[in-house]
Amino acid sequence: MTPWNLPRFAGCAAIAAVVAAIPITLSAQVPNPQELSDISVSGSYLAARHAGQQREAGAAAAYYRAALRLDPKNSSLLDRAFLSFLVDGDVDEAVRYADRVLQNDKNDRIARLVVGVRGLKLKQYAPARVNLAQSIRGPITDLTATLLSAWSLYGTSDAKGAVAAIDKLTGPDWYAIFKDLHAGMILDASGNAKEAGKRLANAYKLDSSALRVVEAYGSWLSRNQSSKDALEVFEAFDKVLPKHPLVMAAMEKLKAGEKLPLLAANPQAGAAETLYGLGASLGRRGGEDLGLVYLQLSLYLSPSHPLALLSLADLYESLKKPEFAIKVYERVPANSPLHRNAAIQMASNLDSLDRTPEAKKQLQTLIGEHPDDGEAIMALGNILRARKEFNECADVYSKAVALVPQPTKANWVVFYFRGICYERSKQWDKAEADLRKALELFPEQPHVLNYLGYSWIDQGVHLDEGMDMIKRAVAARPDDGYIVDSLGWAYYRLGNYEEATKQLERAIELKPEDPTINDHLGDAYWRVGRSLEANFQWAHARDLKPDPEDLPKILDKLKNGLPEEVSSQAKAAKKDPNGG
Repeated sequence: MTPWNLPRFAGCAAIAAVVAAIPITLSAQVPNPQELSDISVSGSYLAARHAGQQREAGAAAAYYRAALRLDPKNSSLLDRAFLSFLVDGDVDEAVRYADRVLQNDKNDRIARLVVGVRGLKLKQYAPARVNLAQSIRGPITDLTATLLSAWSLYGTSDAKGAVAAIDKLTGPDWYAIFKDLHAGMILDASGNAKEAGKRLANAYKLDSSALRVVEAYGSWLSRNQSSKDALEVFEAFDKVLPKHPLVMAAMEKLKAGEKLPLLAANPQAGAAETLYGLGASLGRRGGEDLGLVYLQLSLYLSPSHPLALLSLADLYESLKKPEFAIKVYERVPANSPLHRNAAIQMASNLDSLDRTPEAKKQLQTLIGEHPDDGEAIMALGNILRARKEFNECADVYSKAVALVPQPTKANWVVFYFRGICYERSKQWDKAEADLRKALELFPEQPHVLNYLGYSWIDQGVHLDEGMDMIKRAVAARPDDGYIVDSLGWAYYRLGNYEEATKQLERAIELKPEDPTINDHLGDAYWRVGRSLEANFQWAHARDLKPDPEDLPKILDKLKNGLPEEVSSQAKAAKKDPNGG
């Protein structure tokens, strides 16, 4: 959770437009020195461009550096090498290249930002401010440079000047929470408790559900008012976002009579907070380029910052680079309250790389250490369910169910998932009970309505009620291709092939690359006499890599078509139209 609501792209153009020259995927496929020594300048450049197009920034950086060795005065190669190292996370190397970039173009704003952050890291505060002032263009970079400069002023024991610099900044309404939070943290770190409390209280009033605001204000309350007041702040947050590890850890300390430490005790930690907060927000709101740069710079200042690490890993996941997410999760300190969260997420990424045995082992270890860890249990169940190990996943989800003796609406999903596992492992009575329980906890939940309704129709029971459920699911999620497919396939199973065709054509529009929906539409086309179109859909389904158990059926249909009667449920509907 982040304590601000940034506009989606506001002010990102200055940096993002340049960063976009190097696509932001990271790669382990970095060429070795021998490969690089055998390539000409043009060859290295082309290889770097290709690596960039393939979204492999690490390889691109290596090729650009090799090209620069042969053509050291080429400013375009220099710029691209600098940006590649930066987005690949090699900030130390990026810093060295930034100095060279500024020799060619003293107005390069990204290089100015990087050199300014280096100055903060090395406690060279005056030069840092000079460079940061020249990195500004637009609301995001303006706010960033101001807050970083303020922390550099605090580094020279000028807390008053730091706060004045923050207060002087004008801009959009969403600046306010940043200004109060960082002014409050600077005042708190400088020992001005009274003024710090005012600013942190202002930030808390602006957004009491913002994690870092809650932590900063709660920490101040614990040291300057009472543990009781601090507890109230954390307990209020816990009602909004239950059991956040950092909040739980803070409440444990407060209940034990401990005071909470400063959120940022020095300029480097404060600057890292600035870059983390903005980077995490940008990464979630479409500004992945700039978000990645800010998070890398935050970790350059504070390498073990757990929230920056989790945000960076989350960004890698969104970029579909699980191998790099894993490497970041491995950096989360073992003593951090967020370490278990990182381990759980790491397991999910291991599974996505088909390293499922490692993922299972990791989660089983976590569960063995803490049998009441519902998040780890759910993660293991989800992996087993996705891997179609349905008997095993039902057993695992049962452990999660046992942890909630009095289920609430928030627990609907565990019953839904266990119900799926029971249904797929042919334990229908248990599945039906769980799906009904999920609907009891969350009436009108579209996925549950869809699953239960379709299951009834597929079995030829409760036909009217099942069809009504699926229609309600479609009404709630009209753009969900899978749910629309269920409606079409339900009509098919009932023998209403014309309506089935209509609905399945709509499902294909929503999910054109799904093999199951293409297969279903092929069946419907065949039943309404459109055999050429049926064969086209089956061929498309075949080419879309269907599940292994479905492929032989599709191949048989391509060879032989459909037999005359495949709808036992349609016959059941004719015998018992009320589904009794």
